[in-house]
Amino acid sequence: MKSTYLRFLQLLHVVDGNSTSLVDIDETAKQLLNVIARHHAQGKALTVTEAMALSSVASPATIHRKLDDLREVGLIEQIFEGKNRRTKYLVPTQAADKYFSNLGDVIKQTFASE
Repeated sequence: MKSTYLRFLQLLHVVDGNSTSLVDIDETAKQLLNVIARHHAQGKALTVTEAMALSSVASPATIHRKLDDLREVGLIEQIFEGKNRRTKYLVPTQAADKYFSNLGDVIKQTFASE
């Protein structure tokens, strides 16, 4: 199992290195992106306020900076739903979808090489 995990990390490093949008973000931003994508996939998009309260990820000030980073590199966007223009929801973009698809391929490659 150790070799499987190390192979996974090696392939993951390649994916991260080949993604121009991931070059400028750190692990905290990636963790925040994962949370945003997971909630969105479950049909429960996070609001900016809910994201700011994710104390397991980082402090509110850090989360605010990381949301800006993710938005600037095109991995998330803020949308409004319905006529409520006060509540902003965080959703992954097509670039984020491509990144997650590449990660899925890495997982497949990892297990195919066993």
